[in-house]
Amino acid sequence: MNEEYYLTMKNITKKFGDVVANNNVNFNVKGGEIHALLGENGAGKSTLMNMLSGIYIPDGGSIFIHGKEIRFKSPTDAIKSGIGMIYQHFKLIESMTAIQNIILGKKKKLFLNYDKEVKKVQQIKDKYGFDVDLNKYVYDMSVGERENLEILKVLYRGADILILDEPTAVFTPQETKKLFNLMKRMKKEGCSIIFITHKLDEVMEVADTITILRKGESVETVTKDSTTPKELVDKMIGYHVDLAIERSNTTIGKSILKVSDLNLINDLNIPILKNINFEIHEGEVVGVAGISGCGQKELCEAISGITKISSGKIEFQGKDITDKDASKLSKENLGISFIPEDRLGMGLVGSMDMVDNVFLKYYKKQKGLLLKKDDVEKKAEKIKEDLEVKTPSIHYPIKNLSGGNIQKILLGRELGLNPKLILMGYPVRGLDINTCYTIYNLVNEEKKKGTGILFVGEDLDILLSICDRIIVMYSGEITGNFESKNVTKETIGYKMLGNKRKGDEIYENEVC
Repeated sequence: MNEEYYLTMKNITKKFGDVVANNNVNFNVKGGEIHALLGENGAGKSTLMNMLSGIYIPDGGSIFIHGKEIRFKSPTDAIKSGIGMIYQHFKLIESMTAIQNIILGKKKKLFLNYDKEVKKVQQIKDKYGFDVDLNKYVYDMSVGERENLEILKVLYRGADILILDEPTAVFTPQETKKLFNLMKRMKKEGCSIIFITHKLDEVMEVADTITILRKGESVETVTKDSTTPKELVDKMIGYHVDLAIERSNTTIGKSILKVSDLNLINDLNIPILKNINFEIHEGEVVGVAGISGCGQKELCEAISGITKISSGKIEFQGKDITDKDASKLSKENLGISFIPEDRLGMGLVGSMDMVDNVFLKYYKKQKGLLLKKDDVEKKAEKIKEDLEVKTPSIHYPIKNLSGGNIQKILLGRELGLNPKLILMGYPVRGLDINTCYTIYNLVNEEKKKGTGILFVGEDLDILLSICDRIIVMYSGEITGNFESKNVTKETIGYKMLGNKRKGDEIYENEVC
């Protein structure tokens, strides 16, 4: 490993009004090093990296690139200094090919030798072993291919310090393995890689060094070999946390939800859900795995009555609810709760406080009886206390709270209705570790009550730990249905890529 520091951030401070996002942060990255940057949501990781990539200007402190102090005034300055930022949301033009996206933005000259530039890109591609078809259109690429294209683009622009922000958030295990091999190759060639992730198993697999941020400050920098995931979490949060997930061994009861031959075609006549068949039983947690955008959101919305299906049948406790919309389901108080992935867009009203958001749902359950505001306030206070919601008051607008606290309010309200079936769309997306485990524990508690749960998630390790069964979706279809205890991440990842072939040994435990 090159011992030279490619990057030194010294006593970096950034304020937004009265909010201190970074306070005297120190962060050093060597050449030929994969350096993980860890911290809860709000710890200051994004702000720090936005200063490194030229989006923000520090209020105090210094940034040194290859030993030279640099003051960035724009992202262009950062790019010129060799900083390459790969965001979670790709900055690609889908109607262009890979090579067009790479060369786009090249400093304009009177004449651009296109063949020469293509040759340069090809040399970089070969040097690092990129799996990118330069003539392929972006709209035809998988998530993994797009990630590779973004990295190739910044290397072409001269980056030797790369920032990867949650790069594996929606990857299959196979795509993650390919990315890690690429990162190791770049490291070997002398690049510095800053790896931001919430997945500690990945940190322990690929990182050399780890820096922890907490509440805007740099807490500690350690080597991977000198620490454990448990120690890292304690340092991120500031106190000891039990991260064990124990799947509740409850007795699986009778079928509570049955979906038969469900099809959904959108307004553009494009099939979104195709012949979906599965069941959920009392006291059973069924996970849904799949690359984001494969129909998981629409499946939850169809079952909850938000979206009208094109054909098929949905039965709840033996009763046909296919043609009942969300309003009818709520009025009939059947016992279906929905935790949508869009917490404020679909789940709660951001401009309202906890009390009014709870009132919105509970007044429909009273069947004409007078609902006293004092009773609703007591329910809101109970949610605040039981789930440790951090808010100045139950009368404080929830849009001003963190994502984790907003999710706790939504969960508390829905679970307070004593549902028989809970539909959960990415319930821990973007949340800090402590809040995630609070939600996992709530899932287990509901399971013990005999509640059926549909859990749409991204982290396969969590799905395998908390779910009894996992169905896999690809392009609106179910490509696999497995008992969690009898399947591997690799098998699920294979199915997430759309493979439905039989006869391979990896399918021997499938329960379709």
